[in-house]
Formats: sequence, structure tokens, C-alpha cells
Amino acid sequence: MGSYFKIGTELRNRVEQFQPDVIHVMYGGVLSERVTCIVKEKPVVVSFCGSDLLGERLSGVWRTIVSKCGVIASHISARRAAAVIVKSRNLEMALPTTVSRSKVRIIPNGIDFMRFRPLDQMDCREKLGWESNKFHVLFPANNGDPVKRPNLAQTAVKVTNQFGLNAEMYQLKGVAHEEVPIWLNASGVVLLTSLQEGSPNVIKEALACDVPVVSVDVGDVRERLHGIEGCYIATPDPQDLAEKLRLVGLQRDRIAGRISLEQTSVSLSRLYEEVLASSRN
Repeated sequence: MGSYFKIGTELRNRVEQFQPDVIHVMYGGVLSERVTCIVKEKPVVVSFCGSDLLGERLSGVWRTIVSKCGVIASHISARRAAAVIVKSRNLEMALPTTVSRSKVRIIPNGIDFMRFRPLDQMDCREKLGWESNKFHVLFPANNGDPVKRPNLAQTAVKVTNQFGLNAEMYQLKGVAHEEVPIWLNASGVVLLTSLQEGSPNVIKEALACDVPVVSVDVGDVRERLHGIEGCYIATPDPQDLAEKLRLVGLQRDRIAGRISLEQTSVSLSRLYEEVLASSRN
């Protein structure tokens, strides 16, 4: 973290060499505060992705303190930035009222459809050594962060087994990014139980692979799943989560969930053009 306070010279040199029209900081916190403080001659766009505005919970005293400092830094950089991108509506609501909403855009991350696409489920299971007679539940563990509430997910899967579905949960943890599509396509469902999220990429990646999703109402997941048959929003209760898993397990079908990556690119391009036009006036 100390490197954040030493980037001034290098950042100025890179800007001088590259001569960008716009500088886009892809996360809030101290980094965005430093960039918006150091760069004055170029418009800066800041993307906020989740904990940089919401903070971290259930992560211990030290991480909580550091997180609160990061949130304060995010508020400062949001006020300074020429434009602000948030990934979901709840992140927009987390911005301080002193940030003009006229410069805020909600643009979720897009998905690489060349990488995340439907693959043969049985082939993927064979590659991972998963048994074909089980109902495979994939839990995006994210290195064991307690905010993901793995205990809630495990309990829900245990209750699901009381319905006779022979469910088994796998944690998407320590998996190389290029192997994630295999894990997704091998799964019967992706289960999300997080306490807080912005716009979780794993949900969009699952939908791009036409894999069903069961999730608590967090971040923009409800919006992403709206109108997609075979996906369900549940309360953060093991019984309700298990019931939704049961519905997916009884069908065991793929869904029609792919979303538009191109729309994200168009939205970003338009925002850059607006920022440039404003900076030249």
C-alpha cells in the first residue's frame, strides 16, 4: 500500500510520455485519490466496483479500519473526477450527496463472449473429475472472504440434499481465470450468498455460459437475472436458498442468459466523448 504514496513521479512521467486524452482509474480507494490529486491537466474517470464504496465487513478490525480509509479516499476522488462510473445502482446510492449525479453513469463490466460461452457439460466434468450423477453447485468463494458467507451456502446445500438431489458444492477458489469457463460449464448452478456486492462478474460469466444462478438479492443481481427463466432470487435463509436450488436441480437445464458485451463498450465510448467535450470547453 505504501507504493500509492510514491507514484507521483512515475505517473507524471507516464502521462507526459503517452499523452492520453482521458485517464481511467479502474478502482476507487487510495489509488483513485492519488491519481485525481496528482493529475490536473487531463480529465480523470474513476470506476467504483464495490468495496471501494461499500467498505469491507466481517474481515477483522484492521481490514475494517483500512477499508474505511479507502471509502473516504473514494469519496474525495469521486468529487474530483471528471466522470464517475459505478457498476450498479446500490453503488450510486453509496456515493456522497456532494458528488454531482450528472457526471455519474451506471455501466456494469462486460463479458468476453469468446472465453465465456456454453461448453459441453460432460466434457467439462470429466476434465475436473466430477461425478456425473451429482447436482454440482458452484460457489464463488473469492479466496475465503467471509463477506461471501460460505457457511450460509454450505448449509443451504445440506438442506438441498434433504430433497434427495445428491448435491455437492465446489468452491471457485484458487482457479486460474482461463479455467473458470470449464468450472462454470461443469456446474448445474452457481450459488451466490454474499452480504454485499457491486455487480459481481461471476454472475454475468455464468449467464454467458447459460448456467443457472441462485442468488440472494445483492448488488445488481436481481437486475441481471430479470426475465431469465431458470434463475432465482432467494432470501438469505438456508431453507429458501435450498428450495430455489431444488427447482434448478429438478430441471437440470441450461438457460438463455447471455448478455451484451457490445453495449458496455458503446456506453464507455460515449462517456469518454462526453468527458473530452467538457474538458475542451
